[in-house]
Amino acid sequence: MITTLTLNAAVDKTYVVPGFYKSGLFRVNEMVADPGGKGVNVARVVTLLGGQAVATGFVAGSQGAFIQKGLTKQGVSHDFLEVENGESRLCTTIIDPESEEHQTELLELGPTITEADLTNLKEKMADLAQRSSVVVMSGSLPLGCPTDIYADLIKIVQQNGAKAILDASGDALVAGVKAKPYLIKPNEHEIARLLGQNHASNDELAVAIQKLMEQGITCVIVSLGERGAFAGWEGTLYRVSVPVIDAINPVGSGDSMVAGMVTIIERGGTAQDALRLGAACGAANALNLRAGIVDPTIVEQLKEQVQVELYNHLL
Repeated sequence: MITTLTLNAAVDKTYVVPGFYKSGLFRVNEMVADPGGKGVNVARVVTLLGGQAVATGFVAGSQGAFIQKGLTKQGVSHDFLEVENGESRLCTTIIDPESEEHQTELLELGPTITEADLTNLKEKMADLAQRSSVVVMSGSLPLGCPTDIYADLIKIVQQNGAKAILDASGDALVAGVKAKPYLIKPNEHEIARLLGQNHASNDELAVAIQKLMEQGITCVIVSLGERGAFAGWEGTLYRVSVPVIDAINPVGSGDSMVAGMVTIIERGGTAQDALRLGAACGAANALNLRAGIVDPTIVEQLKEQVQVELYNHLL
């Protein structure tokens, strides 16, 4: 089983508004709303791929109830902790198909987490890790969560026999890396920050990946958006190239990539298979208006177009 943790689960609402600009009055052409948050997206895509996943984390209020009810309707197993202080957040994406800068995102804060909530979370994670082969922890931290919460949870997951996957950013990523999770998936800007730089060239990315693997992180995947990814997997460097697509909404593509990779990890597959399926899932997600949704048939088609090659430039 794959467990996914979303500390700040959300209702993801997407509007299609041609000609959108601030300070105007608009009528929405199309709207979709789904349970969201990075780990929720991972669990849904794993389920769509035929895997067994359970989503956990914090939810609150009526929007928390929407998240749980929506996942049940979508056939995604879940085991959330309901907290009392606040309301699960609403994350709104406005897509303007007429604009080059066609995407605007509005992200609410979410509930406030107490010490008692954190204690309950750690107990929940220990229990779920014992029943899982992989635990994916991803997304931003709600109010009240300490910066090193992922580091603490990674240790709990590892002590209970599961592989810990971390997909976070900022200080939470910096702290989490110190706990040496099995896999991390920073983007190129996040890994540059880990290096103490503003930008990193291809070779600098490769060097950074090697250093992180030498520090004890087995797999380091650096997502590059439409340019694919760099990856270090058990000491070997790979360059992943993805097919050119006409993207509709890239929100959730990174989560879908993680879902594809952990599906193969759980099955005991190869690095090449994991990277290929992950890249195909990320591309397939971008073809949908809804985040964290893939068509398995499209995934299989795209997988044949993904290239995974050894990166030997530093040799």
